[in-house]
Amino acid sequence: MKTKAIKLLIIGIRLGLGLLFVYAGIQKFIPDEPKPKVTTENQSIAKELPPNVVKIKAYIGGLKQTGYFWPMLGITELVCGLLLLSQVYALLGAVMLIPLTLNIFLFEVFLGDGDPVELFTHGLYFVANIILLIYAWPRLKLAFLTTDKNFKTITS
Repeated sequence: MKTKAIKLLIIGIRLGLGLLFVYAGIQKFIPDEPKPKVTTENQSIAKELPPNVVKIKAYIGGLKQTGYFWPMLGITELVCGLLLLSQVYALLGAVMLIPLTLNIFLFEVFLGDGDPVELFTHGLYFVANIILLIYAWPRLKLAFLTTDKNFKTITS
């Protein structure tokens, strides 16, 4: 039996992740600020960037240069966030959000600077998403693990 405290926690997680991803999705469509002209001083500073920052710039730059992936990611984040905020379609939003939250966590693991706070924060997004799926496991099990024999007994 699910207690009222657990239900409120789940609603809080849905609202928190939903707002986070709506905000992140909107940010994908806000144009970057114009960059200053490159001088020899700026070039020497750019050469001194840590290796992980160079990798991050290359990764994000590649996503943006495709012309379609960055806006598609923004739309996906926005849709998943709105689904979570709706509470009615929150399970669909949580299922769709798993690849995104996993990628955000792995991005920090492999490309981050090793800051424990960042690792914890990004890991928390993924764990919160997993908690939503564990909470809804009976509904997910029905959708994904139903055999023909079990389905006939359910629908009869």
